[in-house]
Amino acid sequence: MTELSELRLRAVLPAPPEAVHAALTDAAALRVWLAEHAEVALPDRYEFWGRYTPDGAEPHQRVLHAGERTLRLAWTLGGVETTVELTLTENAGGTLLTLTQSDVPSFAEILTDKAGPRGELQTFWSLSIANLADYLSGRELTPKCDYTSPRLSASVVIDAAPEAVFDSLTQPEQFHKWFGANVDIEPYVGGRFAMGGFDLDPGGAKFVEFEPGHKATLLFADGETDSWELDGSDGKTRLTFMHSGFDVDNPPYPGWAGWLGGIAALRRYHELPRWRTIWREVEAPGMPAGMLSLDA
Repeated sequence: MTELSELRLRAVLPAPPEAVHAALTDAAALRVWLAEHAEVALPDRYEFWGRYTPDGAEPHQRVLHAGERTLRLAWTLGGVETTVELTLTENAGGTLLTLTQSDVPSFAEILTDKAGPRGELQTFWSLSIANLADYLSGRELTPKCDYTSPRLSASVVIDAAPEAVFDSLTQPEQFHKWFGANVDIEPYVGGRFAMGGFDLDPGGAKFVEFEPGHKATLLFADGETDSWELDGSDGKTRLTFMHSGFDVDNPPYPGWAGWLGGIAALRRYHELPRWRTIWREVEAPGMPAGMLSLDA
């Protein structure tokens, strides 16, 4: 039997509730930080769709409630109606955004590649909320996940030297700090990389390339690879990352959007002088205990 439950994300955004509400309900703003297409005419219409939205060939949202601090939608994905709720509360220095969504497949089901577009929701929203935070700060956004493309690659410029960015990607203490995940890393060719740690994933992925400050490539047991290439100029780093080796008819969008959301956090970690993670809670059905560890 398919296991269904609720996704719950809580993040602190750098703006008062009124500004966050405007960014959530203005179609032009949504077309910047959330979706390729968006149309809003509350209390009757709230729709977003396009290549950056799971199951986004056309809009599938229906307004259930629209208030000054709460927005509730019915959103049908893959033929299943889910309920999304976004709630805003004042928080010191900003706004606490709480997002919940019903009928989300379990972590184990997502790993089987049989969860369909509902399996893409956790990382879709994590990346979207990270981009909302940067939108509200006037910062450049992280590339979105294109759910129509068989090519998974992106490039960002980070205001830090390549050596510092490389260490953040390959030293477990630093990786844990900005990504919010427990991770074990052996930083050398042949070394293992395990999200959640070696207790959870003893084999891990293996580094098949490792050039400090320049390049690293991870090979996973299923033959897929993650590659990071870093080029420095004027004290900044162009980080190009690519996921390859997968079935192009079934790209691993959940994991790819997860990496993009991580890159958003990496950029903030290096570029904000008083950095602090935006995340206060990440709960997903069936997520292994100990995989995430948020330092709120």
